[in-house]
Amino acid sequence: MTTRFGVIFPGQGSQSVGMLAELATACPEVQETFSEASEVLDYDLWQLVQTDPEGTLNNTTITQPAMLAAGVAAWRCWLARGGAKAAFMAGHSLGEYSALVCAGALDFPTAVSLVAARARYMQAAVPEGLGAMAAILGLDDEIVQAACAEGAEDEVVAAVNFNAPGQVVIAGDIAAVERTQAIALEKGARKAIGLPVSVPSHCSLMEPAARRLEKKLQAASLATPTAPVLHNVDARTRPDADGMRRALVQQLSHPVRWVDTIREMQAQGVEQLMECGPGRVLTGLNRRIERRMGIFPIFDATSLDKALVKLAGT
Repeated sequence: MTTRFGVIFPGQGSQSVGMLAELATACPEVQETFSEASEVLDYDLWQLVQTDPEGTLNNTTITQPAMLAAGVAAWRCWLARGGAKAAFMAGHSLGEYSALVCAGALDFPTAVSLVAARARYMQAAVPEGLGAMAAILGLDDEIVQAACAEGAEDEVVAAVNFNAPGQVVIAGDIAAVERTQAIALEKGARKAIGLPVSVPSHCSLMEPAARRLEKKLQAASLATPTAPVLHNVDARTRPDADGMRRALVQQLSHPVRWVDTIREMQAQGVEQLMECGPGRVLTGLNRRIERRMGIFPIFDATSLDKALVKLAGT
């Protein structure tokens, strides 16, 4: 009996200096992918990611194209080694663009241009230092949402990433986020950790960026994906271009429903998952969402070989 597997792509937060360097020694597709991105961006993305001489990798304008390229590169390595096609795909936040590229809905140069613009729009909507994000650990979703309502006062703060049971990310104005962190700890949170990001993603502060992105997306060509892609806003697929565009616009100012996404994959018969990209952030989250689903991250040659063996014949 064939095992159905899904492929997932991480977003911001999985980046690190030197990422995918080891995989690049075994797979020429890595540097080829980053070279394609560099041509669109007009700077050497691979060199920046490998050395980060000015400490800019955590700036969203750099992180977003870098993570897009990393996810696509890992998937191309999988295919080049004879890996099977996926039954479903999904990406966390920015990773949704990687999923659409790898599902054939969006060509890679267009995606690079889109995410570069997306990053600029997001940073312009909330200049660096005015917004924040924080992970709240150990509270139910409803309690985190109540803490946000209490901490907002006359500012913006909201639960924006439902990552796993007991792990919710909040975002908004920096003071409101800090108040909500304190309230969450008072309500029994195990931890409330600020995240190293330059914009407060997926909250209402991103609405100006969403409006600008909508115009950019209208000029982008999208095709029917070869594998269904579950979108962040509601864990549902969009078979038509206009539906995908709307989902990508909504995503900027609406929460990432990652728990729902993984459970929908499982409901559709997916038994195994593969994470394409640097690190194992989603692997850790998914083990908390559904332990019965095996998951295999691809971030170096060894992990690629392991995934090829474990998912052979899927």
